[in-house]
Amino acid sequence: MTNSQNYSSDAMNLRIFILMTAILIASSLPMKAVISISHADAEGMLTVLDDSLSRSDRFISRRQAELDRLCDSLRRSDVPSADLLLRIIDRYTAFNNDSAMRYLEQGLESPQIPDKLPLLLRRASLLPLSGFSEAAERIYDSISEESVPDELKTLYYDSGRQMYSYMAAFAASQPRYYKRYTDKALERQQRLLDLLPNNSIEYKFNLGEYYFLTGENGKARALLSEVIERLPAESNLRARAAHHLSTIAHGAGDDDAYVYYLAQSALADVCAATREVSSLQELGNHLYTLGDVNRAYTYLTDALANAVDCGVPLRMIESSESLPIIERAKTEQINAKQRTVLIALGFSFLVVVALIVSMLLLRREMRRMNVLQDNLRQSNRIKEVYISQFLNLCSIYMDKLNQFSNIVNRKITTGKVDDLYRLTKSGKFVEEQSHEFYNVFDNAFIHLYPDFVAQVNALLRPDQQIELKEGEVLNTDLRILAFMRLGIEESARIAQVLNYSLNTIYAYRNRTKARAINRETFEDDIMKISSES
Repeated sequence: MTNSQNYSSDAMNLRIFILMTAILIASSLPMKAVISISHADAEGMLTVLDDSLSRSDRFISRRQAELDRLCDSLRRSDVPSADLLLRIIDRYTAFNNDSAMRYLEQGLESPQIPDKLPLLLRRASLLPLSGFSEAAERIYDSISEESVPDELKTLYYDSGRQMYSYMAAFAASQPRYYKRYTDKALERQQRLLDLLPNNSIEYKFNLGEYYFLTGENGKARALLSEVIERLPAESNLRARAAHHLSTIAHGAGDDDAYVYYLAQSALADVCAATREVSSLQELGNHLYTLGDVNRAYTYLTDALANAVDCGVPLRMIESSESLPIIERAKTEQINAKQRTVLIALGFSFLVVVALIVSMLLLRREMRRMNVLQDNLRQSNRIKEVYISQFLNLCSIYMDKLNQFSNIVNRKITTGKVDDLYRLTKSGKFVEEQSHEFYNVFDNAFIHLYPDFVAQVNALLRPDQQIELKEGEVLNTDLRILAFMRLGIEESARIAQVLNYSLNTIYAYRNRTKARAINRETFEDDIMKISSES
């Protein structure tokens, strides 16, 4: 065995010894008595959360003002400070991730900041939130553990823990990948515990989280409860600790404690103006199952708005999936109120006094309904802005166009020309809508893969390059390859979306493949095209 192998083995043994010592110390501490959470406690915490949500603009303004001061300091400095830049990035994280990434890139490109390692680690921990998990893991794996100086080891392990935790959240529906990423996150957390001071609040939180993730809920509850008691209301660690405690309570079937700790976690996010949230969204879903539709609607709407403002696709998807159910429930409530008003109007004709009272009630109820309808329309606009970016809705849109074309054909067959004229003024309606879809899709795809055309041409023989006409973003060949790159590989589905016949799609695919440098691996090579410039 070489000296380096001896050193590696000794280091590993030392880490295991430190971790086991920490576990023994924690287990020897007296466990706090489990505080019984009553229904009144849970309702009281929800009331506090409601009040804080009504003042969320103040918290957001306070955080934005802090960021403005930091950014102004950075602009006025002759030489950019890496510490100041990292503070700006940290404060933008979970508030406006696009801005955080922008300042990250600025720091990475600046020749006046020689040490790029902290910025690279922060970039790796943030990329999964934007859906770039592979790029994040690539960056993190490119940094060898041995090359990280001692003063950055804590950041190195914490960034890895955070990165793999986000990736596990994305892969929650895929058990194999979820376990792989969770195991990696736990391994980084073990290393992090070796470095943190045993009496620090960060150590207690990470140890409590480690117990939670490994199923030792009793120990986790004791440590995480202590963390909540010691931290201020707006602390991010407090929000995370409360969320873990809510999960433990949910697993134990304690619904009041589940709601209480979820509300406490959401409260910490609101007070800190944190927009990358999961507690408020989870709480909204749970309250809907309990029949509290008003709160559920408010919480889910706020969660979706925060996710859009912060730029977190995962939270947007999760929130938008729940909103249609809540909206239907709200509509049913509105309809019920309208029926009540109509009944009241019927009885109001009995006497003049009853008429006046009923009219006043009607006016008040109509005002409330208008406010609710305005809120519904606003939430629909927010939801549609996000959902329209997803390709599966484009597929549904093209399918509807085909259905419309079938209706037109039926009306022509039955001789209902007047109905047909009212439906459409042009026989090329489907074709025009298809072209409009192509334009929307082409621009959206090129935004995601700006070098797609060049990378495709790199896979083709020099004499078979694809040349776009003036004004074209993509042509049919490239559009089919774009769908393949997005994971839509079935020719039948591509034919449906592009409004072509199946044989046409086969012909285009075979013709493009015949132009490739390597026909055997061409389609696999298309799937490897990167979205980064």
